Amino acid sequence: MQAQIFGCRGSLATPAPSRYGGNTPCVSVDAGRAIVLDAGTGISKLGGFTQVDLLLTHLHLDHIEGLGFFEPLHDPACTITIWGPPGTAKGVETWLSPPYYPLRLADLAAAIEIREVRDESFRIGDLDVACAVVPHPSTTLGYRLGGLAYIPDDEARVDSGPAIELARGADVLLHDAQYTDRECDQRAGWGHSSVSDFAAVVQAAAPGRAVMFHHDPRHDDATIEAMRDEAVRLLDRDVEIASEGLLL
Repeated sequence: MQAQIFGCRGSLATPAPSRYGGNTPCVSVDAGRAIVLDAGTGISKLGGFTQVDLLLTHLHLDHIEGLGFFEPLHDPACTITIWGPPGTAKGVETWLSPPYYPLRLADLAAAIEIREVRDESFRIGDLDVACAVVPHPSTTLGYRLGGLAYIPDDEARVDSGPAIELARGADVLLHDAQYTDRECDQRAGWGHSSVSDFAAVVQAAAPGRAVMFHHDPRHDDATIEAMRDEAVRLLDRDVEIASEGLLL
């Protein structure tokens, strides 16, 4: 199984230039069939599918703002299954309708099915998938797909248990590391993790590769790299920075 990152920021207001990119969350997974994690602006780079499963963590704008620019939605030969937390069907229908979008969901050419999930396991083709609700404003999921754990939005200091269980022993963990510790102290309840929170999840879950994800839109490369260095110091192990184009 391969995964490639197409967006890993918390919003588009990104210091430029950045080695890590400015698109909002989207990860493409090749597991014998096409799977896409979240529909941030990075999803506009993807296409050419005849069948695709789109897994949404939640409906905050940065995770769905690229949805209308996902080329397969306009392909009558394509079948798309959208998975997400309770409320996904209504949320997607609202976002893909005026005044937010020029067309309505029912007018799109692809065959689209929406399935709502919460704290459960299911299969996509031959791949085992698990999801769990994690602490973040509005119902938000983290996913585990085979050896990949994807938890982009998670206030782990509130309750790190769901993230740890999803990520335990994963080959790769993509986890929220948006804030410095000082920033996180000032933003309790905003739904994101600090470097120390990220390190605590990694320490407990022991993934093969630990990747910092959901970079703060105001952080320049030097800030992100200093945060990575702090995570390395806390963990005494390698830590990676998510960047657009990174192949896992």
